Amino acid sequence: MKRKSEIVTFKVDKSLLEALKGIPNRSNFIRSALLAALENTCPLCMGTGILTPGQRNHWEHFTQDHAIEECNECHEMRLVCSRDVNSRKGLGEC
Repeated sequence: MKRKSEIVTFKVDKSLLEALKGIPNRSNFIRSALLAALENTCPLCMGTGILTPGQRNHWEHFTQDHAIEECNECHEMRLVCSRDVNSRKGLGEC
């Protein structure tokens, strides 16, 4: 059984409305943009940009053995385990 599509509406400012006017299939564009944003959401804050006090405590504990540094190969920021000082293995190594 196929589910019915739901309609979601939201307000935009004038400049965003003008930018969207030139896009042939706005619904598809917005769906794709939302899915891409959801796939790239921070796993801790879930995209809010703010950690709760409990999340902050977990982060503080995590950073005792991990650091954030720039990858020498791709120059993206990454998490690195500082326990193994000799290898400096990054999480998600290039």
